[in-house]
Amino acid sequence: MTHKIQKVVVKIGTSSLVLPNGKINLRTIDQLSFVLATLNNQGYQLILVSSGAIGVGLASLGLTDRPAEIAQQQALASIGQAALMRIYSQRFLDYQTHVAQLLLTRDVLTYPVSRQHTLNTINALLQQNVIPIVNENDPVSVDELDHYTTFSDNDELSSQVAIAIDADELIILSDIDALYDKDPHKFPDAQIIKEVPFLTPEIENVASGSSTRFGTGGMVTKLRAAAIMMQAGKQMILCNGRDPKILFDIFDGHTIGTHFGK
Repeated sequence: MTHKIQKVVVKIGTSSLVLPNGKINLRTIDQLSFVLATLNNQGYQLILVSSGAIGVGLASLGLTDRPAEIAQQQALASIGQAALMRIYSQRFLDYQTHVAQLLLTRDVLTYPVSRQHTLNTINALLQQNVIPIVNENDPVSVDELDHYTTFSDNDELSSQVAIAIDADELIILSDIDALYDKDPHKFPDAQIIKEVPFLTPEIENVASGSSTRFGTGGMVTKLRAAAIMMQAGKQMILCNGRDPKILFDIFDGHTIGTHFGK
């Protein structure tokens, strides 16, 4: 990361926030809060796009299986979002940093008036050194609504937010180290692709679906987010969110994960 990078969107997925046993990954949330608070103190403007509402909702109620009914998923998202923000607020305050919540639907960023109001809010928060925490408004975003409101997942949401606020870079913290030339879960000899200046059909063919029962994204959605960023002339980094302190290495200019863009 060069000295020109100032405004950054960091997206963390459900698989990094919820343990395989369904419990909340408090260690990752605490480390993420510490790292972002530290970078915020250094003068970087940061926006966190956080998944995990439904996963945290499941954990809060002691459930293990995501229900199929949309209304039940919405209820879990509503419960989980409150619990997730409570944890974030507590952890960030431990590091003398304030956070704020923004729940978005696609139409909010599509319609000019609501889009501008949203950007005004984000900019006002950044000016006060408050870190906005963004998530999709899952309790009201469903395919059955009478207009197109949903994002395909929070990978796409993070790229749309990054473009809207003119961020310099998007960093996606995932459950995989980088983009590989083939599925590393199936092929031990899979190799990391460190640089992707532009997307090719060959790269798109290596993508696969979500690897956990708690999340909705996968490599396909991350490549979609990368395409959105690259089309706007911006950059994206995909890396493993197991230890959020990896962000320090990225901000120090080290080559981590896969870098998308020129």
